Amino acid sequence: MSGERTQSVIKRIIRQVGLECAAQGQSLSETLVAFMVKAVVLDPRNDFNMDRILTENDMQDLVQLCVTRLLDTANPSLSTIKMQVYFDMNYANRDELLSEQERVLEGKLAPLVRDITESGPQEDMEDVYQKIISYALLRSGLGSPADIEAVREVTAALQSILSQTEMITFISLSKKDKEQQLKDLAMLVSGIRLYNKQCQKGGSSIDDLPDILNKAILSATQTLDERLNSCQLLAYRYTALLESMQEDPHRHSQLHSLKLKEALFNVRQYEAFLCILQSNTITSAQEVESLNVQFEAAMMVLKNTVEDKISIESEEVFPLFRELSKLWTSFQDEMLVLRFLTNMANDLQQFVEVQSQLFPEEMLTSLLEGVTVKSDEERMQETMGTKVDVSDFENQEWLFPETTDNFDQLLIQYHGFCAHSIGVKGITLRGNPAIGILNHNEKYYVFSSKEAAYLFAQDPDKFIQLNVEKAKKYAELIQLLELRHQFEYLVPHAQARNANRDSLKPPPKRDSGTQTDTHILPPTIVTSYEWNEWELRRKAIKLANLRRKLTHSMQTDLSHMRRENSTQVYLPKDAGTQTKRDNSSNVPKPQVFLKGLRGGPSPTTHMVAVDLTRPLDET
Repeated sequence: MSGERTQSVIKRIIRQVGLECAAQGQSLSETLVAFMVKAVVLDPRNDFNMDRILTENDMQDLVQLCVTRLLDTANPSLSTIKMQVYFDMNYANRDELLSEQERVLEGKLAPLVRDITESGPQEDMEDVYQKIISYALLRSGLGSPADIEAVREVTAALQSILSQTEMITFISLSKKDKEQQLKDLAMLVSGIRLYNKQCQKGGSSIDDLPDILNKAILSATQTLDERLNSCQLLAYRYTALLESMQEDPHRHSQLHSLKLKEALFNVRQYEAFLCILQSNTITSAQEVESLNVQFEAAMMVLKNTVEDKISIESEEVFPLFRELSKLWTSFQDEMLVLRFLTNMANDLQQFVEVQSQLFPEEMLTSLLEGVTVKSDEERMQETMGTKVDVSDFENQEWLFPETTDNFDQLLIQYHGFCAHSIGVKGITLRGNPAIGILNHNEKYYVFSSKEAAYLFAQDPDKFIQLNVEKAKKYAELIQLLELRHQFEYLVPHAQARNANRDSLKPPPKRDSGTQTDTHILPPTIVTSYEWNEWELRRKAIKLANLRRKLTHSMQTDLSHMRRENSTQVYLPKDAGTQTKRDNSSNVPKPQVFLKGLRGGPSPTTHMVAVDLTRPLDET
C-alpha cells in the first residue's frame, strides 16, 4: 500500500472505531483507538497482513475486533493499554513541568506586564504604581490580590525600594528594561516580605512551605510505598499461579480460562510507573532538604547583615533579598512537582481496579493453596551463588559486576526482565545481573536462572523473535518491555508520532500568537539616501562642477620623459608564393645610434648620431 493511501485507510478505521464506541457509550481518545488498531493488526491470531491492500471486508473485520476489545472493560489488557496511554500523554519530567508552569505564569501576567511597560509619561503614575503592586503580588505567589493585608505588605515593601517620586525614571526606561526591572522588583518585594515574616512583622498570608513540603513528602512516600508493595504482592502471586499451571496439567486446565497473564502484565506495568513516580518523589525530597539548609543559611546571613540598623546600603542587602526570593520560588516549584506526582499516582489507581473484580482476595487465597509464592528478592537470593561459566561459550561475551566498569549503568533489555522466560513461559521474571549479562549485538540481556541463560545463549536470535511474537499477542508488552522500536515500521500511523516522546503520544498542537511593537528602537532614517542610480550620478556631477576645474599633471623621476602607450594592429596573415628559382641576398643591417637624447649636465642638449652600419663589402 502506498504511504498516503495507508494513512487514509488507518485514519478512516480509527474514526469509525471511535464513532462506534461512542455509540455504545464509551468516549475514547484517538490515541487509545490508534493503539488498539495497532494491537489488533499485530496479533497473529487475527491474520492481518499490512503488506497487502486491505479489502472492505478486512476493514470491517478490523473495526469490529477493535470495538469488541475496547468495550471489554473487564479485560486487564485493556486497562494496561489505557494506563500506558494515560501515562504517556500526561507524565512530564521536572524540567518540562517547571518550564510549562513558567510559561503559563508568563501568559497570565502578559496583559498586566503589557499595560505597565507600554505606559508613557502621559499615564497616571498612581495607576501604574498600583499595577506594579499587583504584578509583584501575582508574580511571587505569596498571597491573593483580594487579601487586603497582603496588598498592604507588598505596597510597603515596594515603597521602600521604588517610591512614587521615582516613577518618572521608571517610565522613561525602554520596554525591555521595564520588564527586567519588574522581575527584579518582584523578587525584592518577595525577599522583604519573607524576611518580615521570619521577624514576625507580617507575612500572615504566606504559607510555611518548608513544613508543608516535609509533611506532604512523607505522606506521598508512604502512599507510594503501600501501593508499590500491594501491586508487587499481586505480581508475585500471579507469577506463582502461572508457574504452577506449567508444572501441573490439571491446574493448567483449571486456570487456563482466567486472564492471569494479562493481570500480571497489568500489575507489572503499574509497578513500573509507580517506581518512576517514587524515584521523582525521592529526588524532590532531597531537593527540599537541600533548600531548607540553604534558606536557613541565607536568612541567617540577612539577619546578621541587617540586625538593628536604621539604614543600610542597597548594594549590600538587595542581593540577599533576591537570594531569599529565589529559594522560596524553588520551594514553590517542589510543591508543584509533588502535587503533580501525587495526582499522577491517584489517577493511575483506576487502571488496576479491575484486579479486585477479576481476582477477589478470597478467590486468590483458594487458588494459592499449596502454591509457594516467592518475591523477586527471594528468587534473586536463590540464584545469587550461580554464575555463567564463560569458558562454555566461545563466541559470546558475558559481563559481571566485578569485572565491568559502570556495571549498574548498562542499558538492560526488556526492562530488566528475564529474556528467556518472556517468550517461552509468557511470564515476567526479574533477571539477576549477578548470574551474568549477555552482550549480543551490543544489547544486554539478563536472566532469572543459570539454566535460562544457557538456553538463551545457544540461539539468542530465536528467543528474541519468540519475545517479539509474544508481544504481538499481548500488545501491552510493547511498552512494558520497551519494544516500541521493533514495531514502529509495522503500523504507518506510528510515523506521525513524536520520536523524542513515547510513541503513543501524538504530536503536540496548540494555538499561538505573537505581537511586536511598531517601533522598538528610535527611528534611524537617512534622508540623504538615494536608491536611484541616475539621481546619484546627477548629484556626483553637481559635486564635481567640472566647468570650473582644470586638469593638472606632473612628472616624477620615474615618469620623466616616459609615457604608457598602446596600439592595435591586424595580425599578419599567413601567405605563401612559389617561384621557379630560389635566390637570396644579404645586405648589412643599418645600425644608427643617437647619443644625448636624455640631456646632460649642460642646459643645452647636444645630440650626436653614430652610424655603426657595416660596409657592404664586409657582408
